[in-house]
Amino acid sequence: MTPVTHTVPSTVEKMLGIVCPHADFLSVQNLLSPDERVRLSVVRDFLQRQIRPVVGDYWNEEKFPAELLPDLAAHGLGDLELSGGSRLFTGLVHAELARADLSLSALVGIHNELVVGLIDVLGSEEQKARWLPRLRNFQALGAFALTEPEHGSDVAGGLATTAVRDGNDWVINGAKRWIGAGTIADFAVVWARDVADGQVKGFLVETDRVGFSASRIKNKTGLRIMPNADIVLDEVRIPAANALPGAQSFAAANSMLRNSRAWVGWQAAGVQMAIFDVARDYILSRHQFGKQLASFQLIQEPLSRILGHTTASLGLMVQIARLQEEGTFDMPHAAMVKATTTSLARESAALGRALLGGNGIVTDHEMAKIFSDVEVIFTYEGTYEVNALIVGRAVTGVSAFV
Repeated sequence: MTPVTHTVPSTVEKMLGIVCPHADFLSVQNLLSPDERVRLSVVRDFLQRQIRPVVGDYWNEEKFPAELLPDLAAHGLGDLELSGGSRLFTGLVHAELARADLSLSALVGIHNELVVGLIDVLGSEEQKARWLPRLRNFQALGAFALTEPEHGSDVAGGLATTAVRDGNDWVINGAKRWIGAGTIADFAVVWARDVADGQVKGFLVETDRVGFSASRIKNKTGLRIMPNADIVLDEVRIPAANALPGAQSFAAANSMLRNSRAWVGWQAAGVQMAIFDVARDYILSRHQFGKQLASFQLIQEPLSRILGHTTASLGLMVQIARLQEEGTFDMPHAAMVKATTTSLARESAALGRALLGGNGIVTDHEMAKIFSDVEVIFTYEGTYEVNALIVGRAVTGVSAFV
């Protein structure tokens, strides 16, 4: 199969009037049904035309783009988890979001994977009726509150936030850190340890409850439009009906984390498509020593390496989508793909930044923003090292964890 070059738009792209760079070198999108290919192209067109050109200013100003949410909802990005699309389609949409902007894709991904999907799977009928209709249109936002100031990688065993049953209420005390959308959410999915049985359970905690406070973590070097928060829960009282009936142990949280690590793999693939876009367009338009920059061997080699990393990441994610459809997707798969794709993305980002020379360190040319954002996905949803040890335990039967 001869890959389509960026100078020859596909039939769908001609129909939409957009020439989109083909970082999808092996045409993974062609594995979709014809209907889903058109849907993906519509979303890509929207993201490339209306989102990618404007998000840079929000990123520079560390400002959340609330005014973009209605358009995101209009394109079905508020309820991807409930849309009935194939796993491959959903993943490629997440990749296109990351291609347009990684920090905005973090908001949409967490919203779908860890809030909408979680309530749909673990929530009561009352909780679904109350929240899902508004969440699907971004008229409400939720936060996933698991990580704590003193417990990140070891949160499964070390989680310190407590929940105490008091009559018809639960009383929650503790602190959370790095909580995406924590300062703008209508509620948080708070994971707390039930002091009665020691089990980690999930609770829906409205952010206007007495004793709930959230403060934005400032001065981040990446994902700057996502308002991450420090959260304090001081004797927060919620009704018993706010407990998630399907989240009665940490196993429920783990199942959500498994799926979200796969989503980060799609982020890593998508952001590498963006790296390739920016780097190729730059070297085709710039001249040095009287020649087009793209004509130099030392320029073409790193660009081809970026494309190789991108293609390898997309190939891994296609197989993950297959496992998800089959129902055989497990945590070691999620850990392997998260660690591998984000590691490749980190190298691609470094190569792309270097290709732009001095222009690679200013956000005017986009690459500096991408470079900084990639550092975040390399670390969140389980660090590279922790995910590597999960894989190591699976293939040796020996745990390297304490």
